Amino acid sequence: MSDVIAETPDGFSESSDGIPVDTGGLVQVSEHELPRDLYYVRIAIALAIVTGLEVAISYLGMPTPIEITLLLVLMAIKFVVVAANFMHLKFDDKLLTRIFYAGLFTAVAVYLVALTSLQVFASS
Repeated sequence: MSDVIAETPDGFSESSDGIPVDTGGLVQVSEHELPRDLYYVRIAIALAIVTGLEVAISYLGMPTPIEITLLLVLMAIKFVVVAANFMHLKFDDKLLTRIFYAGLFTAVAVYLVALTSLQVFASS
């Protein structure tokens, strides 16, 4: 562990290498290098392509259960990509990432229950 050189009023100290550390030694926050701008541009282009697929699927006139399944899968892919990259969850603690993704699965489950109760999946 690095040597603590300066203590702040909030209980954290800054080490000689510039990494904030908890004075009790319980927490060490490490810095990470963020990807370059081109990385984010590529992600934005991929998200635009997936969005285009979603729009195209909605105009194809597929049977409703297949259409909704495809749209939910594409929605989940976009959610994971945005959360992991633009919200920097891939650099976060794994527990926080799991809690955040639990919201996705809960939302999809509630959405499916609502669609089922509205008899969207019932055959005519």
